[in-house]
Amino acid sequence: MEIILKYFPHLSEQQQVQLAQLDALYRDWNAKINVISRKDIDQLYEHHVLHALAIAKIVTFKPGAQVLDIGTGGGFPGIPLAILFPETNFTLLDGTRKKITVVQEVASAIGLANVRPLHQRVEEYKQGKFDFAVSRAVAPLENLVDWSFRLIKQKDQQHLLPNGLIALKGGDLKTEIQALPRSFYTEIHPLSKFFEEAYFAEKVAVYVQA
Repeated sequence: MEIILKYFPHLSEQQQVQLAQLDALYRDWNAKINVISRKDIDQLYEHHVLHALAIAKIVTFKPGAQVLDIGTGGGFPGIPLAILFPETNFTLLDGTRKKITVVQEVASAIGLANVRPLHQRVEEYKQGKFDFAVSRAVAPLENLVDWSFRLIKQKDQQHLLPNGLIALKGGDLKTEIQALPRSFYTEIHPLSKFFEEAYFAEKVAVYVQA
């Protein structure tokens, strides 16, 4: 938890309690369903929670905004973001039922009322429109754009950052970005700008706007 407070020192008491509960919950669920690498569970806060919260360094989600987490897995980046933005609505999608079960149980255990977990493939999802789509190490940008932009509102902009996709990625993204339509605008944000830990040296957040 200390590493979260290092970069997000103004968390409310409730937010701190909710974040602190994640350790025991994910250890318990990980023993039943492998949603986080076994060797990585001891690095839950740095490698998963803080990594997810990097999106909050790029955009501050407004109250009432709708955010779609594509391929959420065990709830990343959606659950940490939902804790940080309790008045924003998060829909967490995953095609694997057991992973969505973990999301449902974790969200319920810590009292997250702004999370809607759904067992569904994003390619088949047709319900509603979103201000932003987010994802973490799910698929190439080209796929993420194909899946998400039909679901992103082109009107009703309410953030300083225009509605779009924010994907947490690693490695060389040149080929992925070149595969996008030329009309799309992209920004790459190295996470080392925000976090000094070595883990983030090669990690980036990519913002894509249609």
